[in-house]
Parts: sequence; C-alpha cells; structure tokens
Amino acid sequence: MKNYILTLFLLMFATFSAQEKVTSVMSLSEYLSYVKKYHPIVKQANLVINNSEAKLLKARGAFDPKIEIDFNQKKFKEKEYYNKLNGAFKIPTYYGLEFKANFEDNEGEYLNPEYTVPTDGLYAVGVSASLLNGLLINKRMAALKQAKFYINQAKEEQQILVNEILYNAALSYFNWLKNYNDKLVYDDFLENANIRFKTTKRAFQEGEKPAIDTLEAGINLNNRKLNLEKARIKLVKASLELSNFLWINDNTPVELQDHIIPDVSTLDKVDTTFNIALFNNANFDINNHPKIKSLEFKIQSLNIDKKLKTNNLLPKLDVQYNFLTETPELSNSLNINNYKAGLNFKLPIFLRKERGDLKLAKTKLQDAKLENEATKISIKNKINGLQQELESYIIQSEYIANIVRDYDTLLKAEERKFFLGESSLFLVNYRESKLIETKLKANELENSFFKSKANLFKAAVISIN
Repeated sequence: MKNYILTLFLLMFATFSAQEKVTSVMSLSEYLSYVKKYHPIVKQANLVINNSEAKLLKARGAFDPKIEIDFNQKKFKEKEYYNKLNGAFKIPTYYGLEFKANFEDNEGEYLNPEYTVPTDGLYAVGVSASLLNGLLINKRMAALKQAKFYINQAKEEQQILVNEILYNAALSYFNWLKNYNDKLVYDDFLENANIRFKTTKRAFQEGEKPAIDTLEAGINLNNRKLNLEKARIKLVKASLELSNFLWINDNTPVELQDHIIPDVSTLDKVDTTFNIALFNNANFDINNHPKIKSLEFKIQSLNIDKKLKTNNLLPKLDVQYNFLTETPELSNSLNINNYKAGLNFKLPIFLRKERGDLKLAKTKLQDAKLENEATKISIKNKINGLQQELESYIIQSEYIANIVRDYDTLLKAEERKFFLGESSLFLVNYRESKLIETKLKANELENSFFKSKANLFKAAVISIN
C-alpha cells in the first residue's frame, strides 16, 4: 500500500513538472496589447493631453467673474486722514466687453474731494468696452481659441507617440522571433550532425568507413554545437530586449520567462494585428493622417496669432460708462443724469513693434504651411515606397522558398548516396551548410518583411485595438 501511494505521488509530481515545462506562445497581438496598456511611455503620452486640458482650463479662467476689494486707511496723531473702501464685481465677456458692479464708501478729514461719496456709500453699475483694438479679438480670446486647438493637436500627437512605442516594441518582437527561428534551424541540424556522427563512428568500427570520416563528422558536430550556442545567446539577448517593453499595471517591469516563445505563425496574422489588412494606398486620405491634422491645428493656432497681431495695429480706444446711485434697491434710481464715464485713447506713431510682431506671425504661419505641404509629400512617398517594397518581398519569399526546397532535396539525395557508399561526408556537409545558410536567409527575409509591415503601420499612424 505504501509503495502504491509513493508511486502515485511520483507520477503526480512528474505530471506537475511536465506541465511546468510546457511552452506558452505569446502572439504579437497579445504582446502589443500589454505594451499599449502598461508601458510607462504610453502613459506618459497620455499626459500630453492632460497638459493641454490644463492649458485650456487656464485660458477659460480669464473669463471667470472676479470680486475685487480695495481698502486703504491712514491715521496719524489721532487724526483719521481717510478710510477708502472700493468693492467691485466684474464679469468679463468673450468679446471686448466687461460688466461691472461697484460699491464705494470713503470718509476722512483729509479725503480728496473727488472721493467724497454719500454717507451710506455710492453704488455703480456699468460696462467697459474696447471699441477698436481688442473688440473682435484680444489676448483672452486668442488664448482660449489656441488652447482648444492645442488640445486637438495634443490628441493627434498622443496617437503618434503611442504608435512610435508600438512600432519599436514590434521590431523587438520580430527580432525575438527571427532569433528563435534561427535557433530552431540549428537545433534541427545539430540532431542531424549527431546522428551522422554516431552512424559514421559505427561504420568505422565495422570497417566500412575510414577513420578520417569520423574526424570530419566530429568536427561538423562541434561546429553545429558552436553555432547553436551562438544562436542561443542571441535569443537570450533578444528576449531581454523584448522585456524592456513588458510591464504590469503598477509600473513594474517584467522579465520574459524561458518557457514563453514567439508565435511562429505570425506571418498569417501580422496584417490583422497592425490593422493594415484592408489598407489601400489609393483610398488613403492624407488629410486624416495624425501628423497632418496636428500641423493643421498648429496652422489654425498661428492664424489666430496673426489675427491678434493684425488687430494690434488698430488704435486703442477704451470707454466705460457707469450709472451711479445711493439707493440701488430702487430700480428707477438709475438715470443718465448720475454717471461716471471715461475714455482712453492710445496710438503709437510708427507702430514699429506692432508691425514687427505681425511680420513674425506671418513668417511662422507661412513656415507651418510649407512644413505641412512637405510632410504630405514625404508621407505619401514613404507609404508608396513601403508598399512596393512589400510586394517585392513577396516575390523574394517565393524564390527563397523554392531554393530551400531544392537544397533540402539535394541534401537528402546526397545523404542517401553517402549511406550507399557513393558519396563523401564532405559533400553531405557542404550540402547541409548551404541548406542552413539558405534557411537563415529565409528567416532574415521574413524579418525584413515584418519590419516593412511595421514601417507601414508607423508611417500611416494606424491605430490598433
């Protein structure tokens, strides 16, 4: 009974250990989902929008109602020179108007006569306006409009930044996949070299092969071991590079475990993952590209700045009118006979500062427009070039697949001839080396194909789920 329990325990432990060593495939889609959700740089990109929202909130603050209280008192040698109290409630508007309610209460032996008010104080309600410079556009209006453009521009820039991170992450995944496939090649041919060495050694012991063949087979086996070790180290380095993009939700980096492997069928899924399966250059609207939209918002913002600088060429004419009353509770107490009015006019003679500011604003606007046109052409040409490159890689892949198949046929035929005594080990090793070389070229070509797909994803700034 004890032996039965012990055996059952060992079987359970062996099963558990086997399950622990089972490899787990991480697809490109799963990997990029982790990067997009948890990578710190992606989170940092979201701060761009938060920063722009804060600027918009700040610009709106220029139109907040304000309460102002101004109190001054002077007393010297038991004499009260004056007590002056001035309280105001102001409501700025979008255009160059500001509504104002005011209360003034002043007293004192040496009070300036212009500050003399009734015993219970003096109330005022009125409006101030900029009739020329500042009426249709002013700094507050310009700042608010530009802040709205900034937040839209930030959304486009955020998408570009996220796309850049996903692009770099995808390149690391493709490098990891290539090195994994290279290691598989060396794994397969190490087994072939090991079998060939044992077979040649047995043939030598039976007197069918010369000793020199066992030496050559041994050298070939050690070469395969050496190449496999080099491939293993490259795979380890690629895994560590991939780990740079793997994080969990508490900003903790994650190291890729040895039992996790890349998806060798990535070729069939890469278009779907990058959301470029239905991408067509003919239907591609360059005006919807995030970079172009960002530049358009920049141009609109600079256009607002140009309008503001143009408005500054106008004379400054500020006027204000306030109704005065002692009894604000009586609506008929406000009349045109009791008022306080003012006018302020200002006009620089040469307007050199204003004209200089306008010229700079026009230059910046023209520069942004030229950048926009140049960027459109650059993006179009880059996408067109990438699509032609991808078409070429498809043709090259067909060629390399045929070459691999033919080299494999040659190797198998040479091995049969060798075991029949009609060929040499040297020719077998030569055929095998050419097959290995071609398979590695096929892996390199596939990797270049993946990189071009990633470049198309980056150039078009396509969003993924």
